Amino acid sequence: MATQRPRSDGVDLCSSKSWNSWGKQMKFDEFTGQIQHRLELPGTAETLRAIRATLLTVGQRIPEGAAEDLAASLPMEIKWYMTGAVHEHGQRFDWKESVSRISEIEGIDRPEAAYHAQVIMDLVSTVVPTSDFWQLRDQLPESEDDENWGKLFEVVDAGGWGEAQEAQTGGGPQPDASVESSESDE
Repeated sequence: MATQRPRSDGVDLCSSKSWNSWGKQMKFDEFTGQIQHRLELPGTAETLRAIRATLLTVGQRIPEGAAEDLAASLPMEIKWYMTGAVHEHGQRFDWKESVSRISEIEGIDRPEAAYHAQVIMDLVSTVVPTSDFWQLRDQLPESEDDENWGKLFEVVDAGGWGEAQEAQTGGGPQPDASVESSESDE
């Protein structure tokens, strides 16, 4: 199982709350609005396509009961993507295949599809009970030697969407130029 890191956005992944910061269960418009904002998508259609692609693909990979548990705290219109839209739960495929599926459904390139999935799962982690989120993680082998599903949780593990965004703008560690030049001299 992955190690838990504290988040800078104040979300306590050890609590069992499935509520937003105002103490109310997240509604459809709030959920889709958060995703649209985080992914900088132009409209609702693109936002719903991204959410559907990720949740449908995750729903296909995990057992039906786990999908139902995870989806139970999502807005009614969203949870259908993990449950009702899935024709076969418990399929065996790795992270690479999931990105291909998400990419195909969204009609975007693979790196963008991977990022969309990571950001969507970060929001899901703040909405569903912690036990259900950890049940999801337990269902997906995270080791690079296995199916490498740990990549799906990179934004969550980096402390949440805010810190991951900052790191993408150049705030993260930079490669050591001296190491690169000595390696190329060999």
